[in-house]
Amino acid sequence: MTGRPETSEAAPYYFTYINQVQGEDVLAVLETQSREAAAFFSSISEEKSLHRYAPDKWSIRQTLNHLNDTERVFAGRALWFARGFETPLPSFDQAVAASAAQADTVSWASHIEEFRRVRLATLSLFQNLPAGSWLRAGVASDNRVTVRASAFIIAGHTTHHIAVLRERYL
Repeated sequence: MTGRPETSEAAPYYFTYINQVQGEDVLAVLETQSREAAAFFSSISEEKSLHRYAPDKWSIRQTLNHLNDTERVFAGRALWFARGFETPLPSFDQAVAASAAQADTVSWASHIEEFRRVRLATLSLFQNLPAGSWLRAGVASDNRVTVRASAFIIAGHTTHHIAVLRERYL
């Protein structure tokens, strides 16, 4: 599927992420990002992965855990709507998820491997969607969102957090 999401395909807030994606081929972006992000994460040491740039901020490990959780949530939403389910989906509270994950107790290498596996699953989902599924929509977090917008949100969210890691943590 090519083409960028229209403003009607997601809540305005999500365009913070969607607008960080270059071009119209989100599958190519997700594939390239998979390799580049994994290489970037692998360049961070186990010790450095526990770093926080301020006492009340997430560690690098917590940030990658958040990326993995969020990608799963948005891919799950995409699957739900792509398969024609109409039941609205609940909100995702990142603070609750981050607290429960205890990400700093999991090795950095495990977080990186999880990113690779989650992204492979995401790519498989989007690569195998029927063409008509991309514009299907549903309600999640009280907002309408299309499958296509969800793919762009995943890619843009990853871009956003890698930029934050580069600018504030490393």
